[in-house]
Amino acid sequence: MTKPYDIVVHGATGFTGRLVVEYLLQRYPAGSGLRWAMGGRSAEKLASVRDELGAPADTPLVVTDSASAESLQALMAQTRLVLTTVGPYQLYGNELVAACAAAGVDYVDLCGEPAWMRHMIDAHEATAKASGARIVFSCGFDSIPFDLGVFMLQREMKVRYGHPASRVRGRVRKLKGTFSGGTAASLQATMAASAADPKVLELLKNPFSLTPGFEGPRQPTGHKPMEDEALGVWVAPFVMAAINTRNVHRSNFLLQHAYGTDFVYDEMLITGPGEKGEAIANAVAGDKSMGSKEGPKPGEGPSREEREAGSYDVLFLGEDGQGNTLRVGVKGDRDPGYGSTSKMIAESAVCLLQEAAATPGGIWTTAPAMGEPLIARLQANAGLSFAVEAN
Repeated sequence: MTKPYDIVVHGATGFTGRLVVEYLLQRYPAGSGLRWAMGGRSAEKLASVRDELGAPADTPLVVTDSASAESLQALMAQTRLVLTTVGPYQLYGNELVAACAAAGVDYVDLCGEPAWMRHMIDAHEATAKASGARIVFSCGFDSIPFDLGVFMLQREMKVRYGHPASRVRGRVRKLKGTFSGGTAASLQATMAASAADPKVLELLKNPFSLTPGFEGPRQPTGHKPMEDEALGVWVAPFVMAAINTRNVHRSNFLLQHAYGTDFVYDEMLITGPGEKGEAIANAVAGDKSMGSKEGPKPGEGPSREEREAGSYDVLFLGEDGQGNTLRVGVKGDRDPGYGSTSKMIAESAVCLLQEAAATPGGIWTTAPAMGEPLIARLQANAGLSFAVEAN
């Protein structure tokens, strides 16, 4: 039986969900061949958002309540893939992941919660492998530019030198834009969970928390400002590193250690050379606003002008221990937390359905699940660029 929809956007009335719907309206309108629907808990609110966005009156609306087993079963029967922007996922994602894994329905999200992701791997990976469901976490700014940036660098290292880089530095050169209220809420929920359960704290501290059964070499912590000898600049802790590094190590694990079992990876924010760079690095390290109650709330975010004025630029520097180095740059043309993220998750969903048919069921990261086709799609449609740079 053919299902009526390819994609249901779960959380379409939320701030990021609306941006995903706006992007789908622009890139994949009716007649494009992609059958998608808006999903949310209230039919009335869905209709209101549909009209506010100027979507056609016949845009399909699906009432999706992840707290209701009956509603989830109905959703599974209607769509090939669920795209969910409803976080924190540790609060609102458990039943949805379980339902998708059991029903063989694909799933993409924006999760930046590594302890919860490990719990989902332990609980549902065997079921997803059996059903054919492809569950792909972290399809936004965390962790696509980083996961695919390392993937591209390692692919190019093998072409040029016959082996991967054993050491890769991810260095954020530019970041203009705000992090989402959802990211702040996820961080706060994770902090609360770790305070209540010491096992959660252990997972958060372990760089290999998403590679069950494998522990690699000691990794840099990235917790303190330092002068990066490879680049000659000061670098500061990067707030997304705790999730991105875990996803990159999981990608290596799922790729049968294509980056090597001795692979070392860290992420830092470049603050500049000399005393000024050091002062900025110390100021960044002292900023605790992401974990505070004063930051953006879920459902809040920057204006369209602010989103379009935002951008980011990340450098990946690979070394193989034999004197060979390689640089790859990844850039995005919108603010990372909203404008770029909404495009990345939408293209991840389409890529998983249209170009990753050979990817079997299981719980994935973006690089091993979609790799080169997703890089190509993001460059063609979503305002990202991936480029090898001169050393």
